[in-house]
Amino acid sequence: MSRQFITIEELSKKDLRVIYRDALAPLNDELLKGQGVALVFERPSLRTRASSSAAVQELGGYVTFFSDEEIGIDSRESVEDIAKTLEQMFAICALRVRNHDVFRRMRLATNDTMSLINLLSDVTHPTQAIADVLTIAEHFAGGDVEGVKGLKVAYVGDATNVTRSLCVALLRLGARVTVAAPDAYQLTRGGAEDPFGVDSGNLQLSDSASDAVKGADVIYTDAWVSMGLEAQTAQRRVDFASFQVNDELVGLASPDVVILHCLPAHRGDEITDHVLDSERSLVWRQAFHRRSAMLGILGWIKEEHYD
Repeated sequence: MSRQFITIEELSKKDLRVIYRDALAPLNDELLKGQGVALVFERPSLRTRASSSAAVQELGGYVTFFSDEEIGIDSRESVEDIAKTLEQMFAICALRVRNHDVFRRMRLATNDTMSLINLLSDVTHPTQAIADVLTIAEHFAGGDVEGVKGLKVAYVGDATNVTRSLCVALLRLGARVTVAAPDAYQLTRGGAEDPFGVDSGNLQLSDSASDAVKGADVIYTDAWVSMGLEAQTAQRRVDFASFQVNDELVGLASPDVVILHCLPAHRGDEITDHVLDSERSLVWRQAFHRRSAMLGILGWIKEEHYD
C-alpha cells in the first residue's frame, strides 16, 4: 500500500517529523531516478507547479503535466477512469483540484497502489502548510520545527483552505494561533482538515484584526478573493476593509514580527506594497520552501531516511 499525503490531520507525528527532516536533508539525486510523477492541475499555480517540478527533477525523476483542459475531471472522464489510467504509468500523482472528494475516489479506484499528493483542494492546502512551518522554524529556531512551540501566529483575512491546513500544522507543534476574520468568513468546525480537533486551547477566533495581532510573532494573510470567487470582489473588499495588513496593523504586533503570505498577492487589498516588500516579509522564503516541502513529502513517500 502506497503512502498518501492528503491532509496534515491524517499524518502521524512520526510522519510529519520525517517530512520536515527530509525537507532540509542533503539531496539524493537518485531517489526518483528514472521515475515519473504525474502533475494534475485543475487550478493554475506558479509556485506549486514550479516547486513540484523542481523537486522531482532534483531527486532524479521527471514530471508529466496534465491541465484541466487535457483531462477534464468528471467532464471528459470520470475521476475513477483517470486514476486507473495514471496508475498504469505512474507510482506518484500530485493533484491540485477543485473538489477534495477527488482524493477519496482516486484512492478507492486504485486501492491505494498509487501515492497521491494533495497540492490543493477546496478545503485543504497541506503542502503550503509544510512550507509555512519550515519558513517559521527557519526564522525563529534555526530550522528546528519544535521551536515553533509557543509562538503567537495571527492569521488575518478570509479563513480558507490555506488557513485550515496552516492551523492544524501549527497547533500540532504547540503554536498559539488566532484567526481574525469577519463572522461570515471565519473557520467552521468539521471537514477534512479540522483545526478544532487538534488543540482548541491554542486556537482562538476573532472578528478584530487589531486584537488578533497584538503581540503576534507572525502575521499571515492571503487573498480576499480566491479563484472562482471573482464575482464577489466588490462585496469582499467592503467586508474585509478593516483586515488589511498595513503598517498600522503591523505596528500592533511584536517588534520583531514577520509577515507571511502564500501568494499570489493582491497588492493594495489584503496587504500593502510597503509591508509585502519590507524586511519583515518572509514571503520569498515561503516560496523557496514550497520546493523544500515537496522534497520532504517525496522523501517520506519513498521512505527515505525513515526510521
